[in-house]
Amino acid sequence: MNRKAIVLLSGGLDSATCLAIARDQGYSGYCLSFDYGQRHSAELRAAERVARALGAAEHRVLNFGLAQFGGSALTDTSIAVPTEGVQPGIPVTYVPARNTIMLSLAMAWAEVLECRDIFVGVNAVDYSGYPDCRPEYIAAFETMANLATKAGVEGHRLHIHAPLMNLSKADIIRTGSALGVDYGLTVSCYQADDAGHACGVCDSCRLRAEGFAAAGLADPTPYRR
Repeated sequence: MNRKAIVLLSGGLDSATCLAIARDQGYSGYCLSFDYGQRHSAELRAAERVARALGAAEHRVLNFGLAQFGGSALTDTSIAVPTEGVQPGIPVTYVPARNTIMLSLAMAWAEVLECRDIFVGVNAVDYSGYPDCRPEYIAAFETMANLATKAGVEGHRLHIHAPLMNLSKADIIRTGSALGVDYGLTVSCYQADDAGHACGVCDSCRLRAEGFAAAGLADPTPYRR
């Protein structure tokens, strides 16, 4: 494992699987998590558990205050998290610029570490319609990164890996399970309590539960009563 990779690690199911895939491919994972003012901050403690369990070389938590802007149910407590099921269109849980800021910070650390690879667990199949989870967005960001960095200009190209992009949630869970991911360590719920107990009715909870059912595996998620 002599190759370094930056792995965006939220503490949820997808990012944990992404870290396991990077490790399986021979990368040493340098994990970045973000405190951006999200209401489900229990995911940050989950990220610590996952990084430790999957042998990350380093794990850092960076802070940027998107809650100062609001505009999303994840950063503004006056906006309710939807609980009626996944609906068409871009939901109010979309956080403006979140993935762009995260990838930009990952790009910065990658250049400092002389690392050429960033892994991100975005998915365009079982997801909630976020525009910054699409393959064309990832391709555009990679192009920008190689125009915007000293490393890129000097020919040391940065690659953005999105290995979950075309997988169903069930396939993601099967993949991670085969690679030894303990999903009981993860938190996916948009309104998890401080102990990490899930609500069971937000979009993220529904997609997660449906994924375990489709994969034929027991769901280890602790739910609130």
